[in-house]
Amino acid sequence: MTATETAAQASPDGQPPPPGETTSSGATAVEDVPLAAAPPEPPTDDDGLDATEALPRLVKVAGEVVAPATLLTALLFQFGRLHSAGYFRHFGVNFTVLDLSTTDFLIVGADGLFVPLAGACVLALLLVWLHRFVLSRLSTGERHRVLHSLAPVAGLVGAVLLVLALLDLLTGVRLFWGDSEAGGISLAIGVLLVVYALRLVRITRNTPRRSASSELAEWGAAFLLVSVGLYWAVGSYAFGVGIGRAEQLQRALPFQPAAVLYSERSMSFDVTGVTEVRCADPEAAYRFRYDGLRLIRQAGNQYLLVAADWTRATGTAVLIPRGAGIRLEFRTALTPPSGC
Repeated sequence: MTATETAAQASPDGQPPPPGETTSSGATAVEDVPLAAAPPEPPTDDDGLDATEALPRLVKVAGEVVAPATLLTALLFQFGRLHSAGYFRHFGVNFTVLDLSTTDFLIVGADGLFVPLAGACVLALLLVWLHRFVLSRLSTGERHRVLHSLAPVAGLVGAVLLVLALLDLLTGVRLFWGDSEAGGISLAIGVLLVVYALRLVRITRNTPRRSASSELAEWGAAFLLVSVGLYWAVGSYAFGVGIGRAEQLQRALPFQPAAVLYSERSMSFDVTGVTEVRCADPEAAYRFRYDGLRLIRQAGNQYLLVAADWTRATGTAVLIPRGAGIRLEFRTALTPPSGC
């Protein structure tokens, strides 16, 4: 067919014949129907987060608000402060008079922070591994029954621990013994058990997952409450550790190197177990010597000294300012020096 014949078959207005009509050549015009597009995926509102998604996102958000180094430094400072308070209180000294520096608190804070945190992390890993190991050995039906029975037990125990901890924290009622770590541990474990019970309920009932904002809010509140509980517990622990370290030092005082104190002038000591020796040499730079002392700590610009046989019942702690008028000598020998 020539181009002229093709043009003649078109309608007078130059438009192609409508679909289904027969042209002069007997051919039927075929409509160009586009291919059917793939149906769009149905929208989903399941934008919830589980623990593996929520916790990393929560840590990221927390890291943007509080620098991890700053948070760790603050924790070390607080634990070191409580450790020092317990340590020096054992010797009857208020630690605030020692002019302890921030570095002093950070160094001793490690003694009250890393040990309980390491223990908590190891315990958490063991519980997670035990949970996975037990569930992996059960069939689908048995797993459903176990989780269905475990949820109310965990929720009840967690709620009781949480209520007891909050009563102890917010009221004057002391439900736990003394200043122990039991209150903080109860708060942390109670929150974890309640969250665990809620997760089990959602798994057993196949409830729809919630929005990301609600999941993050739940995990964030749980994280803060557990942090408060651990902070409370470890704070009490750090204070107790300080007292324990002081008691260890007290038992070791007779075997510590002797701190022999020389002074230009008489100190007029009235300390049991400490003797004053007046030097015979009139040209001596330090005319007075004091035997029987042990150095507890040099902090700021002061020496904290006690007698070798110091006890809480009869002992006295002495603060000596550092200066040109005094001198300290340390002797490992059991016999005191003979002269000045």
